[in-house]
Amino acid sequence: MSDLPQCPACQSPYTYQDGLMYICPECAHEWSSADQGGDTEESGIKDANGNPLQDGDTVTVIKDLKVKGSSLVVKVGTKVKNIRLVDGDHDIACKIDGIGAMNLKSEFVKKV
Repeated sequence: MSDLPQCPACQSPYTYQDGLMYICPECAHEWSSADQGGDTEESGIKDANGNPLQDGDTVTVIKDLKVKGSSLVVKVGTKVKNIRLVDGDHDIACKIDGIGAMNLKSEFVKKV
């Protein structure tokens, strides 16, 4: 196990490999061997048009999105200010007026 890399998120030496992915049991960070030596994952997040997104950007929703667990809907054209990029399937964390804090997928927004 000495040939396994340290976790890039928390520098833990206790990583293990699951298929093509490396996993840290201490912080639950996952990465592939292709991610090593590259830039951070945030630099790869792009909107529906292929424009790179950054923390603090303003985006517009391009599709009606139902809010899970309620009857609310985020309408097309809703502007979302000051986004924050996060790891995971829903890679944008934000606050939407009238709805509150939620996570969005980058494929349903475009940069303003």
